[in-house]
Amino acid sequence: MGITVHLTNAEVSELLAREGEGAPPPLNRAFRRASRRALMWEVEAAELWRERASLTDLTSVGPYLEKAIVKWIEKPSGARELLSAEKTPDLRRNFLTWTEAQRIIARNGELASLVKGDLQMHTEWSDGEATVEEMAEAAVAHGYEYIAITDHAKGLKIAGGIDETQLVEQGSEISSVNAGLERRGEKLRVLRSIELNLNPRGEGDMEASVLRKLDIVLGCFHSSLRRKEEQTERYLAALRNPTVQILGHPRGRIFNFRMGLTADWARLFGLAAKLDKAMEIDCYPDRQDLSGDLLKIAKREGCRISLGTDAHGAGQLRFLEYGVAAATKAGIKSERVINTMKREELREWVGGIREGR
Repeated sequence: MGITVHLTNAEVSELLAREGEGAPPPLNRAFRRASRRALMWEVEAAELWRERASLTDLTSVGPYLEKAIVKWIEKPSGARELLSAEKTPDLRRNFLTWTEAQRIIARNGELASLVKGDLQMHTEWSDGEATVEEMAEAAVAHGYEYIAITDHAKGLKIAGGIDETQLVEQGSEISSVNAGLERRGEKLRVLRSIELNLNPRGEGDMEASVLRKLDIVLGCFHSSLRRKEEQTERYLAALRNPTVQILGHPRGRIFNFRMGLTADWARLFGLAAKLDKAMEIDCYPDRQDLSGDLLKIAKREGCRISLGTDAHGAGQLRFLEYGVAAATKAGIKSERVINTMKREELREWVGGIREGR
C-alpha cells in the first residue's frame, strides 16, 4: 500500500498567497493574512481536516478560506501541480512553519536543550505590549537563565524609540525586577540592552558612553531596506562599530512584504568571525532572518549566531523555536550559538569585544 502524502502548511501558505494575488479587495488581504498566519499554525491543516475538525479553528481562516484550503487538501496532487508551475518568489522562500520547526527539533533537540536565554524582545518602553516584569515572568516559565530587553533606540520614533535618559530609567526598573527575582530564588536575570538604530553608514543613534554601560548591544538597520544594489559596505561598517556585539535581523526581510538587502554574505560572516561578533537569527515568524540559505554560509565562515524572538508580548517567547530549528537544520554547532553561554560567559564575551580581545 502506498503512503499518502498530505499537503503541508508551507504549501498551503504559498497557495493562499498566490490566490491573494489575483483576488479583489478585501479578499486579497484575507488571503495574504492567512498565508502569513499559516507559518504559525500549531497543527497541520491537513491533519485537522483528516480528523473532521473545522479549519476555521486555525487563525485567520473563515468559512470562505476554509473551502479553498479543503479543495487543495482533497486534491494535493493538483495543488502541487499549481505550485510546481511557478517558482516560489524570494519574498516567501526559506521560511519555516511552526509544525516544520517542531519536527526538526524533535529529530535533533541538542541545541534546544542548551539554550539559556532570549536576546531580543520589546516592552512597553517602546513598541511592546508587556512590562519588563511580565516578560521576565514569561522567561522564568521557559526556564531561562537570562533575557535581554532590547527596546528601540531614539532614532526609530515610529516604534516609540527611547533616549538615553529613558534608558537609564529603564535600567532602574530592570534592577528592581532582578532584585525581586533574586529574593524569590529564581535563576533568571534581565540583561540591560537596546536595539540600536543603525544608519546606512553603520552608525548608531545613542551615545557610546551610555551603550558601554549596557550588558549587551544589538544593532539593526531600519532604513533604506529596499535598495537593489549590493549593501556589503554598510554591513562591514556596522560590524566594525565598536559599540555593537550583535547585528540583528541582518537582511531586513519580511514575509511576502519585503525581500531585504543583498550583500557579499561570505565576506560579512567572515568579518564577524574575525571580530568575534554575532549575527542574529531574528526568530519572529515573519522575519526568520537569517534564513536557512544564509545560515549555511555563516556555518562555513564560522561566525557566532545569536537567537532573539523579537517578541512584543510575553506569549511570543515561544518563537525562539523557529530560530533553534533553522540553526539546527543548517548544522550550526551549539557552541557557536551565544545563547548557549551561561550568563557570566556571555558578559565575558561582550567584555572581550569591548576591550578588543
